Amino acid sequence: MPGQRPDRICKLLADLVAFDTVSDRSNLPLIAYIESYLASFGVSGQRIVDVTGQKASLWVTIGPEDRAGLVLSGHTDVVPVVGQTWTHDPFKLIERDGRLYGRGTTDMKGFVAVCLAMVPEMVEAKLTTPIHLAISYDEEIGCIGVRPMLREVAKKPLRPLGCFVGEPTEMKIIIGHKGKHGVRATFKGLARHSSIAPDGVNAIEYAAELITEIRRRAVQLAAKAEQNSPYDVPHATLLTSIVHGGAALNIVPDTCTVEFECRGLGITESREVTDAIIAWAKAEIEPAMKKRRPECGIDFEEILDYPALDMQADDAIVTLAKKLAGRNDHAKVAFGTEASLFVSIADIPSVVVGPGSIAQAHTPDEFVEMSELEKCGDFVAKLIAHCATS
Repeated sequence: MPGQRPDRICKLLADLVAFDTVSDRSNLPLIAYIESYLASFGVSGQRIVDVTGQKASLWVTIGPEDRAGLVLSGHTDVVPVVGQTWTHDPFKLIERDGRLYGRGTTDMKGFVAVCLAMVPEMVEAKLTTPIHLAISYDEEIGCIGVRPMLREVAKKPLRPLGCFVGEPTEMKIIIGHKGKHGVRATFKGLARHSSIAPDGVNAIEYAAELITEIRRRAVQLAAKAEQNSPYDVPHATLLTSIVHGGAALNIVPDTCTVEFECRGLGITESREVTDAIIAWAKAEIEPAMKKRRPECGIDFEEILDYPALDMQADDAIVTLAKKLAGRNDHAKVAFGTEASLFVSIADIPSVVVGPGSIAQAHTPDEFVEMSELEKCGDFVAKLIAHCATS
């Protein structure tokens, strides 16, 4: 890795990690930092601000405006550290034994730091094909921030040729990932003193029937695993992830909320699975509740939705990604990314390729290997060379 690039990456990553951009907080200070950094090289970007005025994405073009370019995409938000045991301040970068520790180092400020570190080379290269930086917010809570940015990009006269989303793949080329549909079920029962429990309608007990059914269907889906599938988890998955209910030991609980998700292999499978569960609950659970009390029942609401990614192995962006990464293989993964939205909203062919391992994402003492960042730097350097000659 030539020159002082590793030092630049480490300095930028330290600065990015220091911003507490957990998804429930504003990312504007971090965006302002990036804008200031870019301005020092004569580069500006377009802010796309959310309705609250507290979050923003950034779309940056380096190179000619009148030619279709290639996109490097990353998100600024990170998952919470509350409830995790860290051996150091999660918002202070620590380097030890070739590893860089801190919240977001792998997911995915490491990739953003590499892209920013390469901006001087992008500017100096006199690109003939532009490179775009797409920096989003609230990816961790449903790929929210990238959507309005992509709607703006879709209005532009030129559609980018393709996109590289830098989620942690150990620089492997990922051409597909599952879609996800998340649902919240709110059970409305009837509270009573626990001494006369039969007079009440226990929302938690009815919610337990739904949870049991979700588990039963999850087992069925696992039994349908595809043979020789390129996916690391070769079947759709179902999960009950959050349950809230009850007020006191001596009160029949009148409310219970259950949040569950499906990650499906196909473009529509995740929603099809959750829709079937909702239909079952409406037919099998809710009538029994209403028989006890007509005002009781279940409300369902969508809380998260993104499509699957399914690129063809011979697509031009896949071929280019393999060339830049110096490898011939590809894979598919269970975790979701913004790549599928680049395809579905803006019709931009996309692959996922970035430094670090998904096994480190969201964990206490999250880290990224410096060697991974170096490989990513080489990838971007080759992209710059490609865009300077194409």
